[in-house]
Amino acid sequence: MSLIFLVKKDTFAFLSLQNYEKKPTFHICPLPVNENTTMLLFKKVELLQKHITWLKTKGLTIGFTPTMGALHSGHASLIQQSKSECNISVCSIFVNPTQFNEASDLEKYPRTIAKDIDLLASVKNDILFLPEVKEVYPPNLEEIQIQLGHLDKVMEGEHRPGHFQGVVQVVHRLLDIVQPHYLYMGQKDFQQFTIIQQMIEQTALNTILRVCPIKREADGLAMSSRNVRLLPEHRKLAVALSQCLAKAKEDYLHKTIEAIEQQAITTLSNIPDFKPEYFDIVDTKTLLPIKDKSKANGAVACTAVFAGEVRLIDNMILS
Repeated sequence: MSLIFLVKKDTFAFLSLQNYEKKPTFHICPLPVNENTTMLLFKKVELLQKHITWLKTKGLTIGFTPTMGALHSGHASLIQQSKSECNISVCSIFVNPTQFNEASDLEKYPRTIAKDIDLLASVKNDILFLPEVKEVYPPNLEEIQIQLGHLDKVMEGEHRPGHFQGVVQVVHRLLDIVQPHYLYMGQKDFQQFTIIQQMIEQTALNTILRVCPIKREADGLAMSSRNVRLLPEHRKLAVALSQCLAKAKEDYLHKTIEAIEQQAITTLSNIPDFKPEYFDIVDTKTLLPIKDKSKANGAVACTAVFAGEVRLIDNMILS
Protein backbone atom coordinates (compact mmCIF):
# COMPACT_ATOMS: atom_id res chain seq x y z
CA MET A 1 0.00 0.00 0.00
CA SER A 2 1.43 3.34 -1.08
CA LEU A 3 1.15 6.54 0.91
CA ILE A 4 0.84 9.93 -0.72
CA PHE A 5 -0.14 13.43 0.27
CA LEU A 6 -2.97 15.25 -1.45
CA VAL A 7 -2.37 18.98 -1.59
CA LYS A 8 -5.41 20.99 -0.54
CA LYS A 9 -5.12 24.70 0.18
CA ASP A 10 -2.50 25.08 2.94
CA THR A 11 -2.59 21.53 4.22
CA PHE A 12 -1.61 18.10 3.03
CA ALA A 13 -4.15 15.32 3.28
CA PHE A 14 -2.59 11.97 4.09
CA LEU A 15 -4.18 9.50 1.65
CA SER A 16 -4.43 5.80 2.31
CA LEU A 17 -4.71 3.81 -0.93
CA GLN A 18 -6.39 0.83 0.61
CA ASN A 19 -9.67 0.38 -1.31
CA TYR A 20 -8.86 3.64 -3.12
CA GLU A 21 -11.38 3.11 -5.93
CA LYS A 22 -14.19 2.52 -3.46
CA LYS A 23 -13.58 5.00 -0.67
CA PRO A 24 -10.27 6.83 -0.20
CA THR A 25 -9.38 7.74 3.35
CA PHE A 26 -7.91 11.17 4.10
CA HIS A 27 -6.12 12.36 7.22
CA ILE A 28 -5.38 16.09 7.36
CA CYS A 29 -1.97 17.21 8.59
CA PRO A 30 -0.39 20.68 8.58
CA LEU A 31 2.56 21.89 6.51
CA PRO A 32 5.38 21.17 6.16
CA VAL A 33 5.46 17.54 5.03
CA ASN A 34 8.42 15.69 6.47
CA GLU A 35 11.14 13.78 4.68
CA ASN A 36 9.15 10.53 4.81
CA THR A 37 6.62 11.80 2.27
CA THR A 38 6.43 9.39 -0.63
CA MET A 39 4.77 11.62 -3.22
CA LEU A 40 2.67 14.76 -3.52
CA LEU A 41 -0.59 14.57 -5.43
CA PHE A 42 -2.15 17.64 -7.00
CA LYS A 43 -5.58 17.82 -8.60
CA LYS A 44 -5.78 21.58 -9.11
CA VAL A 45 -3.75 23.50 -11.67
CA GLU A 46 -3.36 26.58 -9.48
CA LEU A 47 -1.91 24.67 -6.53
CA LEU A 48 0.45 22.64 -8.69
CA GLN A 49 1.76 25.76 -10.40
CA LYS A 50 2.34 27.53 -7.09
CA HIS A 51 4.34 24.58 -5.79
CA ILE A 52 6.44 24.24 -8.96
CA THR A 53 7.13 27.97 -8.96
CA TRP A 54 8.36 27.63 -5.37
CA LEU A 55 10.58 24.69 -6.34
CA LYS A 56 12.11 26.70 -9.16
CA THR A 57 12.95 29.56 -6.79
CA LYS A 58 15.12 26.99 -5.01
CA GLY A 59 17.01 26.38 -8.26
CA LEU A 60 15.54 22.90 -8.76
CA THR A 61 15.08 21.40 -12.23
CA ILE A 62 11.73 19.86 -13.18
CA GLY A 63 11.29 16.72 -15.28
CA PHE A 64 7.81 15.88 -16.58
CA THR A 65 6.27 12.64 -17.84
CA PRO A 66 2.69 12.89 -19.19
CA THR A 67 0.72 9.62 -19.15
CA MET A 68 -2.82 8.31 -19.44
CA GLY A 69 -2.34 5.85 -16.60
CA ALA A 70 -2.39 2.04 -16.68
CA LEU A 71 1.31 2.38 -15.97
CA HIS A 72 3.91 -0.32 -16.57
CA SER A 73 7.68 -0.73 -16.51
CA GLY A 74 8.03 1.36 -19.64
CA HIS A 75 6.52 4.33 -17.83
CA ALA A 76 8.68 3.58 -14.81
CA SER A 77 11.78 3.84 -17.01
CA LEU A 78 10.72 7.36 -18.05
CA ILE A 79 10.36 8.37 -14.41
CA GLN A 80 13.72 6.87 -13.59
CA GLN A 81 15.35 8.78 -16.43
CA SER A 82 13.69 11.96 -15.19
CA LYS A 83 14.93 11.26 -11.65
CA SER A 84 18.47 10.73 -12.90
CA GLU A 85 18.57 14.06 -14.74
CA CYS A 86 16.33 16.35 -12.69
CA ASN A 87 15.81 17.34 -9.06
CA ILE A 88 12.03 16.90 -9.20
CA SER A 89 10.05 14.37 -11.23
CA VAL A 90 6.44 15.20 -12.11
CA CYS A 91 4.08 12.65 -13.65
CA SER A 92 0.55 13.35 -14.85
CA ILE A 93 -2.23 10.82 -15.25
CA PHE A 94 -4.96 12.13 -17.50
CA VAL A 95 -7.04 10.06 -19.94
CA ASN A 96 -7.38 12.68 -22.65
CA PRO A 97 -10.80 12.44 -24.34
CA THR A 98 -9.80 14.51 -27.38
CA GLN A 99 -7.34 11.97 -28.78
CA PHE A 100 -9.74 9.03 -29.01
CA ASN A 101 -11.41 8.49 -32.39
CA GLU A 102 -14.08 6.24 -30.92
CA ALA A 103 -16.01 6.81 -27.69
CA SER A 104 -15.85 3.06 -27.05
CA ASP A 105 -12.03 3.20 -27.04
CA LEU A 106 -12.14 5.93 -24.41
CA GLU A 107 -14.46 3.82 -22.26
CA LYS A 108 -12.32 0.71 -22.64
CA TYR A 109 -9.06 2.43 -21.78
CA PRO A 110 -7.80 0.76 -18.57
CA ARG A 111 -7.92 2.85 -15.40
CA THR A 112 -5.86 1.46 -12.54
CA ILE A 113 -5.09 4.46 -10.34
CA ALA A 114 -4.18 2.55 -7.15
CA LYS A 115 -1.68 0.35 -9.02
CA ASP A 116 -0.38 3.38 -10.88
CA ILE A 117 0.35 5.22 -7.66
CA ASP A 118 2.07 2.15 -6.24
CA LEU A 119 4.35 2.05 -9.28
CA LEU A 120 5.11 5.78 -9.09
CA ALA A 121 5.89 5.51 -5.40
CA SER A 122 8.18 2.52 -6.05
CA VAL A 123 10.38 4.61 -8.37
CA LYS A 124 10.21 7.59 -5.97
CA ASN A 125 8.31 9.93 -8.26
CA ASP A 126 7.99 13.29 -6.51
CA ILE A 127 4.72 14.79 -7.78
CA LEU A 128 1.61 13.28 -9.34
CA PHE A 129 -0.77 15.56 -11.22
CA LEU A 130 -4.20 13.90 -11.38
CA PRO A 131 -6.59 16.49 -12.83
CA GLU A 132 -10.21 16.28 -13.89
CA VAL A 133 -11.19 17.20 -17.44
CA LYS A 134 -12.43 20.65 -16.41
CA GLU A 135 -8.99 21.49 -14.98
CA VAL A 136 -7.20 20.62 -18.23
CA TYR A 137 -9.88 22.06 -20.51
CA PRO A 138 -11.52 25.04 -18.78
CA PRO A 139 -14.33 26.77 -20.74
CA ASN A 140 -12.18 29.78 -21.70
CA LEU A 141 -9.17 27.76 -22.93
CA GLU A 142 -7.95 28.93 -26.33
CA GLU A 143 -7.03 26.15 -28.75
CA ILE A 144 -3.53 26.41 -30.17
CA GLN A 145 -2.93 26.22 -33.90
CA ILE A 146 0.07 24.13 -34.94
CA GLN A 147 1.08 23.53 -38.55
CA LEU A 148 2.09 19.89 -38.69
CA GLY A 149 2.18 19.57 -42.47
CA HIS A 150 2.29 15.91 -43.41
CA LEU A 151 3.52 14.71 -39.99
CA ASP A 152 0.01 13.97 -38.75
CA LYS A 153 -1.26 12.61 -42.08
CA VAL A 154 0.91 9.52 -42.53
CA MET A 155 0.89 6.17 -40.69
CA GLU A 156 -1.09 6.71 -37.47
CA GLY A 157 -2.57 9.92 -38.85
CA GLU A 158 -3.95 8.14 -41.88
CA HIS A 159 -5.74 5.55 -39.77
CA ARG A 160 -6.67 7.83 -36.85
CA PRO A 161 -7.66 11.20 -38.33
CA GLY A 162 -7.62 14.00 -35.77
CA HIS A 163 -5.76 11.91 -33.20
CA PHE A 164 -2.58 13.96 -33.20
CA GLN A 165 -4.42 17.26 -33.01
CA GLY A 166 -5.84 15.99 -29.73
CA VAL A 167 -2.38 14.87 -28.58
CA VAL A 168 -0.81 18.22 -29.47
CA GLN A 169 -3.53 20.13 -27.62
CA VAL A 170 -3.25 18.14 -24.40
CA VAL A 171 0.57 17.99 -24.31
CA HIS A 172 0.80 21.72 -24.98
CA ARG A 173 -1.72 22.37 -22.23
CA LEU A 174 0.12 20.13 -19.76
CA LEU A 175 3.45 21.74 -20.60
CA ASP A 176 1.86 25.15 -20.07
CA ILE A 177 0.65 23.99 -16.66
CA VAL A 178 3.82 22.26 -15.45
CA GLN A 179 6.41 24.33 -17.36
CA PRO A 180 9.12 21.70 -16.93
CA HIS A 181 12.73 21.97 -17.94
CA TYR A 182 12.59 18.50 -19.53
CA LEU A 183 9.80 16.42 -21.08
CA TYR A 184 10.14 12.63 -21.10
CA MET A 185 8.46 10.46 -23.75
CA GLY A 186 8.98 6.93 -24.98
CA GLN A 187 10.27 5.87 -28.38
CA LYS A 188 7.37 3.45 -28.83
CA ASP A 189 5.20 6.36 -29.98
CA PHE A 190 7.74 7.45 -32.59
CA GLN A 191 5.38 9.56 -34.67
CA GLN A 192 3.93 11.16 -31.55
CA PHE A 193 7.22 12.39 -30.12
CA THR A 194 8.28 13.64 -33.57
CA ILE A 195 5.11 15.73 -33.71
CA ILE A 196 5.57 16.98 -30.14
CA GLN A 197 9.10 18.12 -31.00
CA GLN A 198 7.62 20.07 -33.90
CA MET A 199 5.06 21.63 -31.55
CA ILE A 200 7.75 22.61 -29.04
CA GLU A 201 9.78 24.30 -31.77
CA GLN A 202 6.80 26.14 -33.29
CA THR A 203 5.56 27.47 -29.97
CA ALA A 204 9.08 28.24 -28.68
CA LEU A 205 8.45 26.42 -25.41
CA ASN A 206 11.35 26.46 -23.00
CA THR A 207 11.29 22.68 -22.60
CA ILE A 208 13.74 20.06 -23.86
CA LEU A 209 12.29 16.76 -25.11
CA ARG A 210 14.03 13.60 -23.95
CA VAL A 211 13.12 10.39 -25.82
CA CYS A 212 13.73 7.13 -23.93
CA PRO A 213 14.22 3.67 -25.50
CA ILE A 214 11.36 1.20 -25.88
CA LYS A 215 10.95 -1.19 -22.98
CA ARG A 216 10.09 -4.73 -24.06
CA GLU A 217 8.76 -7.86 -22.44
CA ALA A 218 11.05 -10.89 -22.26
CA ASP A 219 9.78 -12.18 -25.61
CA GLY A 220 10.25 -8.81 -27.33
CA LEU A 221 6.72 -7.39 -27.27
CA ALA A 222 6.81 -3.64 -26.65
CA MET A 223 5.30 -2.77 -23.27
CA SER A 224 1.94 -1.07 -23.62
CA SER A 225 -1.09 -0.33 -21.49
CA ARG A 226 -3.14 -2.15 -24.13
CA ASN A 227 -1.30 -5.45 -23.68
CA VAL A 228 -3.49 -6.38 -20.70
CA ARG A 229 -6.48 -6.48 -23.07
CA LEU A 230 -4.92 -9.12 -25.33
CA LEU A 231 -6.46 -12.57 -25.32
CA PRO A 232 -3.94 -15.23 -24.18
CA GLU A 233 -3.65 -16.71 -27.68
CA HIS A 234 -3.10 -13.27 -29.20
CA ARG A 235 -0.55 -12.36 -26.57
CA LYS A 236 1.58 -15.37 -27.53
CA LEU A 237 1.49 -14.41 -31.20
CA ALA A 238 2.07 -10.67 -30.66
CA VAL A 239 5.83 -11.23 -30.51
CA ALA A 240 5.63 -11.33 -34.33
CA LEU A 241 5.63 -7.51 -34.39
CA SER A 242 9.08 -7.18 -32.88
CA GLN A 243 10.31 -10.15 -34.92
CA CYS A 244 9.24 -8.49 -38.17
CA LEU A 245 10.91 -5.27 -37.10
CA ALA A 246 14.13 -7.10 -36.22
CA LYS A 247 14.02 -8.83 -39.62
CA ALA A 248 13.60 -5.44 -41.31
CA LYS A 249 16.68 -4.16 -39.50
CA GLU A 250 18.64 -7.23 -40.57
CA ASP A 251 17.59 -6.83 -44.22
CA TYR A 252 17.71 -3.04 -44.52
CA LEU A 253 21.14 -2.72 -46.12
CA HIS A 254 20.78 -5.46 -48.72
CA LYS A 255 17.08 -5.51 -49.68
CA THR A 256 14.80 -2.90 -51.17
CA ILE A 257 12.46 -1.07 -48.83
CA GLU A 258 9.47 -2.24 -50.83
CA ALA A 259 10.52 -5.89 -50.47
CA ILE A 260 11.05 -5.55 -46.70
CA GLU A 261 7.68 -3.87 -46.18
CA GLN A 262 5.84 -6.44 -48.29
CA GLN A 263 7.47 -9.36 -46.50
CA ALA A 264 6.43 -7.94 -43.11
CA ILE A 265 2.85 -7.28 -44.20
CA THR A 266 2.57 -10.82 -45.60
CA THR A 267 3.97 -12.36 -42.40
CA LEU A 268 1.63 -10.40 -40.15
CA SER A 269 -1.40 -11.00 -42.39
CA ASN A 270 -0.89 -14.77 -42.16
CA ILE A 271 -1.23 -14.80 -38.36
CA PRO A 272 -4.73 -15.88 -37.25
CA ASP A 273 -6.89 -12.92 -36.09
CA PHE A 274 -4.14 -10.42 -36.93
CA LYS A 275 -4.80 -7.52 -39.27
CA PRO A 276 -1.86 -5.22 -40.09
CA GLU A 277 -2.76 -1.61 -40.91
CA TYR A 278 0.70 -0.60 -42.07
CA PHE A 279 4.36 -1.49 -41.98
CA ASP A 280 6.24 1.56 -43.22
CA ILE A 281 9.94 2.33 -43.39
CA VAL A 282 10.32 6.10 -43.23
CA ASP A 283 12.83 8.88 -42.63
CA THR A 284 13.36 9.37 -38.89
CA LYS A 285 12.96 13.13 -39.16
CA THR A 286 10.41 13.74 -41.91
CA LEU A 287 8.39 10.48 -41.52
CA LEU A 288 8.22 10.36 -45.33
CA PRO A 289 9.02 7.27 -47.42
CA ILE A 290 12.74 6.91 -48.13
CA LYS A 291 13.62 7.19 -51.82
CA ASP A 292 17.40 7.15 -51.40
CA LYS A 293 18.87 5.40 -48.36
CA SER A 294 22.11 7.35 -48.63
CA LYS A 295 20.27 10.67 -48.27
CA ALA A 296 17.96 9.75 -45.40
CA ASN A 297 18.40 11.33 -41.95
CA GLY A 298 17.94 7.82 -40.63
CA ALA A 299 15.45 5.02 -41.16
CA VAL A 300 12.76 3.72 -38.82
CA ALA A 301 10.28 0.92 -39.40
CA CYS A 302 6.85 1.61 -37.87
CA THR A 303 3.91 -0.76 -37.71
CA ALA A 304 0.34 -0.98 -36.41
CA VAL A 305 -1.56 -4.25 -36.15
CA PHE A 306 -4.91 -5.34 -34.80
CA ALA A 307 -4.51 -8.46 -32.67
CA GLY A 308 -8.14 -9.43 -32.39
CA GLU A 309 -9.77 -6.21 -31.16
CA VAL A 310 -6.61 -4.73 -29.63
CA ARG A 311 -4.54 -2.33 -31.71
CA LEU A 312 -0.78 -2.58 -31.15
CA ILE A 313 1.98 -0.29 -32.43
CA ASP A 314 5.73 -0.74 -32.46
CA ASN A 315 8.81 0.56 -34.23
CA MET A 316 12.53 -0.03 -34.59
CA ILE A 317 15.28 2.28 -35.78
CA LEU A 318 17.04 0.65 -38.71
CA SER A 319 19.88 3.08 -39.37
